[in-house]
Amino acid sequence: MQAPGQDRSDKEPIHKPALELSPEASQFYTEVLRVLTESNIRFLVAGTFAVGAYTDISRPTKDIDIFCKPGDYPRILHTFHELGYETAIEDERWLAKVKKGPLFFDVIFNSTASVTPVTDAWFEDGHEADILGFKVPVLSPTELIWSKVFVQNRERYDGADVVHVMLHENDNIDWKRLLSYMEAYWEVLLVHILNFRFIYPTERHRIPSWLMAELMDRLKFQEELPVPETRICRGRMFSKHDYRIDVMEWGFSDAIGEAGVRDDA
Repeated sequence: MQAPGQDRSDKEPIHKPALELSPEASQFYTEVLRVLTESNIRFLVAGTFAVGAYTDISRPTKDIDIFCKPGDYPRILHTFHELGYETAIEDERWLAKVKKGPLFFDVIFNSTASVTPVTDAWFEDGHEADILGFKVPVLSPTELIWSKVFVQNRERYDGADVVHVMLHENDNIDWKRLLSYMEAYWEVLLVHILNFRFIYPTERHRIPSWLMAELMDRLKFQEELPVPETRICRGRMFSKHDYRIDVMEWGFSDAIGEAGVRDDA
């Protein structure tokens, strides 16, 4: 494995990630990647598979995350439905699923708060990995971090994934593009960077100095502003459940829409 922070500017295939899968899961994911590869639909592998590809971290996973453009997710669902898989649209704003018995994979085409859809730009970096015998495109380090910074709830926190990717791929992260994704949520980026600096004090130099200066300037200027007049809780961008009381009982305005369920579901 390459050393943390080593540049991979020639875009050579990423090392094969070590995966902890049951035989049934391995067979399922192998078939999924085969179908996707043969479908000619553009997709990117993300989640635990991508983290493992960049860091060699090995851990069990309950599913595989497949990212695609919003216009392509119906094509993916149709392809698998024709092959006898069960399909479901969990939230048309960002998430669908393909299932076979207890096994499934997520089809993700937007951020959880529906503010950053997958676009052609996500495919431009050309990162690849050898996963279950298939040479497949994986989410770039930039978008992989973006996909995980808001995963913060009682049952799951992806902050460790964020700092591990920052450690190993800092030279391959497009920090300006990451900041553009988080323009309205720069405080979240700052928190993850401070978390990185605390965890790896000898690696602080791996975060661009211009980015730290920009974020600290924003914090300074924000402190000089008057208190906002509208009481907003953005906690539900992290966890819809954990911060539900804030908008249902404590009088805060919600930053995202409530996800309801159809009566006939």
